[in-house]
Amino acid sequence: MAGNTFGKIFQLTTFGESHGVGIGGIIDGCPSDLEIDLEFIQNELSRRRPGQSNYTTKRNEVDKVDFLSGIFNGKTTGAPIAFLVRNTNHQSSDYEHLADAFRPSHADFTYYLKYGNYDFRGGGRASARETIARVIGGAFAKQILRKENISFKAYVTQIGDIIASDFSDTSSESIENNPLRCPDKNATIQMMNLINKTAENGDSLGGVIYCLIKNCPIGLGEPVFDKLQADLAKAMLSINAVKGFEYGSGFEAAKMFGSQHNDLFNTDFSTKTNYSGGIQGGISNGGDIYFRLAFKPVSTIMQTQQSVDKSGNIISLEARGRHDVCIVPRAVPIVEAMAALVIVDHWLKFKK
Repeated sequence: MAGNTFGKIFQLTTFGESHGVGIGGIIDGCPSDLEIDLEFIQNELSRRRPGQSNYTTKRNEVDKVDFLSGIFNGKTTGAPIAFLVRNTNHQSSDYEHLADAFRPSHADFTYYLKYGNYDFRGGGRASARETIARVIGGAFAKQILRKENISFKAYVTQIGDIIASDFSDTSSESIENNPLRCPDKNATIQMMNLINKTAENGDSLGGVIYCLIKNCPIGLGEPVFDKLQADLAKAMLSINAVKGFEYGSGFEAAKMFGSQHNDLFNTDFSTKTNYSGGIQGGISNGGDIYFRLAFKPVSTIMQTQQSVDKSGNIISLEARGRHDVCIVPRAVPIVEAMAALVIVDHWLKFKK
């Protein structure tokens, strides 16, 4: 299985399955002598861990990370940083009935055809639990970029057909104290009611996450195949359940005239508007970089569905186990982590 490494200079390779021994990774290319805040890394993991509220899966994992190499006396050495987060609360028996079945809209069918032998328990390698390693890699990237005052903030703006409209308080404290990580308190109440109703019906929901990158220097990105927005798009579309990515004005640009959409310059070379989303010609221009992601409804639903087995026979499938009705709130730290991995990779290239 190829394609388990992300990045060119700051590289993250991930390994592990949802119901295996654990999820881990190796970070290569991290600068040496970087003082590591282990508490910050663990806190980032806690932001994505299951069982953190009544609106997430009841799988209760501590998600404690153990570092195996690359850190000495609290600082990076420049050597590869290996880490492991052990799985401690998996219930593999919930998936035995899937040994010969293909779940609708899951990776089971494509994995079976491509690899033959695959781990069907909890989605195996296709499980969102793989994103643990991304969050850890992103935590290192954030600590590198923190010294440059580059910051990342993501939050939920939509779940199902409920759309947030009040963004008067998007402070980190306000977002993290909200069980759905949505800055609009009134919309949050509606979203929670919708999630509860959807859970009662055994169904699932999707939503939208907005992400803002501030203080990114001018010059990150290359003008042809390594455009900054292209690398951000690849990073975001690699996250489980993401179906759409738009940056800057996005699809709204299709409705506008060029005279409306052009970002006119001020005398200090900033722009009066930011429809470009902080990126021009594939290169950061110093403005705020912002984008939105659309997440599909979780594929595992607690309803009987028609499917097929490996012999092509029609079967009825009933999901078992513990699953999120809506994965979107837990995806917020994953989005930030992938954004940080993209920016640190380009920043290290830019600094050389």
